[in-house]
Amino acid sequence: MLVDSHCHLDFPDLRAEEAAVLSRARSAGVGRFLTISTRVRQNAALQAIAARHDDVFFTVGTHPHHAAEEADVATSEIVALSAQPKCVGIGEAGLDYHYDRAPRDVQARVFRTNIAAARATSLPLVIHAREADDDMIRILEEESGKGSFKAVLHCFTSTERLARVGLDLGFFVSFSGVVTFKKSDELRRIAKIVPADRLLVETDAPYLSPEPFRGKRNEPAFVVETAKVLAATRAMSLEQLSELTTANFYRLFEKAASISPPVQPLATPAE
Repeated sequence: MLVDSHCHLDFPDLRAEEAAVLSRARSAGVGRFLTISTRVRQNAALQAIAARHDDVFFTVGTHPHHAAEEADVATSEIVALSAQPKCVGIGEAGLDYHYDRAPRDVQARVFRTNIAAARATSLPLVIHAREADDDMIRILEEESGKGSFKAVLHCFTSTERLARVGLDLGFFVSFSGVVTFKKSDELRRIAKIVPADRLLVETDAPYLSPEPFRGKRNEPAFVVETAKVLAATRAMSLEQLSELTTANFYRLFEKAASISPPVQPLATPAE
């Protein structure tokens, strides 16, 4: 079984085909899904999706693109919403200097609010980092000095320096379809240095479809293609990679294990 540790089932491209999208993924061997919040105040939609499906979890937090919209969201509000039974993480939150859809100082302030919520709840933080490595590293080191928190660097496309800082802080690193692209040699090299017990796989659907679906709308079923490339990169079988990343998902998102334990493989009959 594979877990898609980061998708956006509430986005229009996937929401319109919710049942079919999940059905295709299950048929492909994807057994759990984490649908990720981008706006705290739209969290009811994620809660409703998770309520309809036993194998779907969700998070609560503010994406840096929407930081200006939710600059007034307090840590206490995120903490309160995170108490919902199937809410297993905080975020995604972070810094995005590629699009700069919110002022950078506001992004940083909202990011710190989400970090505080992760620290207060002991739920893992889903971190979005794009073209902001220096400020990201500074904030992570400053905030970790105030008290540790669990986190994953999602859809990792940054530098080895950020990866190593995150790993030194105990974070997990997750790879999306970008790792399958022909020109992603450096990213595949970084994927090799991530410790086995800190590796995750995701789609970030409906974005970033892996090869051979690049250019098409992404969906959770395609996480299998990313897993194949990660497995080959790390000289593992797909089955080994699937088992590893599923176990890692439940170690990081511990609340998910208490709600919906991982599917156990069938025992091999004795000959």
